[in-house]
Amino acid sequence: MSFTKSVGAAGIALLALAAPASAGSLKDDGGREFSWSVNAAVTSDYIFRGVSQTDNDPAISAGFDASYGILYAGFWASNVDEAISPDNFEIDYYAGIKPVVGPATFDFGILYYTYPGKDVPAGEPETVELKAGVSGEIIPKLSAAAVAYWSPEAAGNGSEYWVYEGTLAYALPKFLVFDPTLSGLVGFFDDQDDNSFDYTYWNAGITFGWDKFAFDFRYWDTDGEDGFEILNDGLADERFVFTVKLTYP
Repeated sequence: MSFTKSVGAAGIALLALAAPASAGSLKDDGGREFSWSVNAAVTSDYIFRGVSQTDNDPAISAGFDASYGILYAGFWASNVDEAISPDNFEIDYYAGIKPVVGPATFDFGILYYTYPGKDVPAGEPETVELKAGVSGEIIPKLSAAAVAYWSPEAAGNGSEYWVYEGTLAYALPKFLVFDPTLSGLVGFFDDQDDNSFDYTYWNAGITFGWDKFAFDFRYWDTDGEDGFEILNDGLADERFVFTVKLTYP
């Protein structure tokens, strides 16, 4: 089960794409703007890249984000299953730049995932990933994103790996007090040393944004019929997940 989190990362990415949150901000004399926000979420199952990180149990998470011009940084934490971290905790840190060219926003960053109390037989208990992505509005109300992640050494088996993800999100007309967005994601995990760990994952769902809240209903699945489900004790099979997220300010 250590492998499931060795390819993991923090956050609920579709909530960020589907329902961007406002943030506190302050401009300097050069026109650059410092922005910050804090967030907290409750989910029925912490799923990342198609695999449950909480052994099918609920999770509570919280994070902090800050940006200055094109620079950004933040951290995020959640409870996880004891097989992933003996202290039942994951703490992640990330930083990068987001230059804008025309309608496209690029994202080049580094992510550092830590698991307090973790001791693995190969590699390090932490995982470092480099990230490169681009996002933008294709047509009015339809946004898309493509991201690639690379790590030289996964926790648990020490393998080099790549992860590729594509996301689409469509903003629907306002419903009562909510701003609904349909979104979906397809991803592929590519282990460079052992292709028996390769798999595809996907999700689709709807997010209802209201003031500082986002209510997300999502379906997750993977192509676990090739043995991945057996490896993870059924933690990569199909499921529905409900998440409530609050972002301030």
